[in-house]
Amino acid sequence: MKQLFFVGLGGALGAIFRYLASVVTSKYYIGNFPLATLLVNISGCFLIGVLIGWLSSSSQNSNDLRLLFVTGFCGAYTTFSTFAAENLTLIEHGNSRIALLYILLSIILGVLAVWLGVKSHHAFTTC
Repeated sequence: MKQLFFVGLGGALGAIFRYLASVVTSKYYIGNFPLATLLVNISGCFLIGVLIGWLSSSSQNSNDLRLLFVTGFCGAYTTFSTFAAENLTLIEHGNSRIALLYILLSIILGVLAVWLGVKSHHAFTTC
């Protein structure tokens, strides 16, 4: 039960920070470019890197902190950071081909899934 609390608390904070980031960056919108999403994804990648480095060298109860910050906060703030961290781990362990496949499949299938979702929505709402 304690683990769920840490994930939930971190997730709530991550979602709030995600919203605040989009509010702040909406003033600096450049045409149709999704600046808020880009900044959140990149800052989330940086943050998860810092957290992973800190937690791996920490003598504290890093499992609870990992659940709070990495799974909860970063998970709600951006899942892109998790994606990037997983790819780095694959590359560091000599699995560059798997990382490349994961990257390509994630991007291609992700865009396709969004497109299919939009089309499905239109199909069900126009009937």
